[in-house]
Amino acid sequence: MLYLELFYEFFKAGLFAIGGGLATLPFLYDIADKTGWYSYEQLADMVAVSESTPGPIGVNMATYVGFESGGFPGSLVATIGVVTPSVIVIFIVSRFLNRFAENKRVQGVLYGLRAASVALISAACFLVVKLSLLNVPLFLEGGRILDLFRWEAVLLAVLLYVAMKKVKLHPAVFLAVSAVIGIVFRFGGA
Repeated sequence: MLYLELFYEFFKAGLFAIGGGLATLPFLYDIADKTGWYSYEQLADMVAVSESTPGPIGVNMATYVGFESGGFPGSLVATIGVVTPSVIVIFIVSRFLNRFAENKRVQGVLYGLRAASVALISAACFLVVKLSLLNVPLFLEGGRILDLFRWEAVLLAVLLYVAMKKVKLHPAVFLAVSAVIGIVFRFGGA
């Protein structure tokens, strides 16, 4: 039953995640709420790891969640689930798009999908910012505006942003530096 549920949940995420891996994040939050397979904090960690490893973020996250909840077979089933819709859609599109590319309705559908893609990626971005830079529970508990922000994470993000604009290095260098800083200063309550 677990494997069927893994396949189904990640199939849905893959089917509706128009715009790439980050667009799967709202679906992954929904999966966390429905199944309890992982917490929001674990999801934020998965995003960080998935972004810093080779491969599509959605596939990496499906593989990770599948492995954590169902071992190797779970990782395989979740990965197949998230990839299957793309394979089906690409097959269908490759067969028909050339014939209908100039069709006004097809153009309207593609225009709408681009807007949906932007909305999904924006929602994912907001959720990552909320998890990484904001401390909403502490703010709600005390009501102090200064408690709303995870100041060390905000400072690190600003410094890295400025450094990335000034120093042209590979993004992996900045990821590695961030990981070392997180370990040295024990960010995240470790």
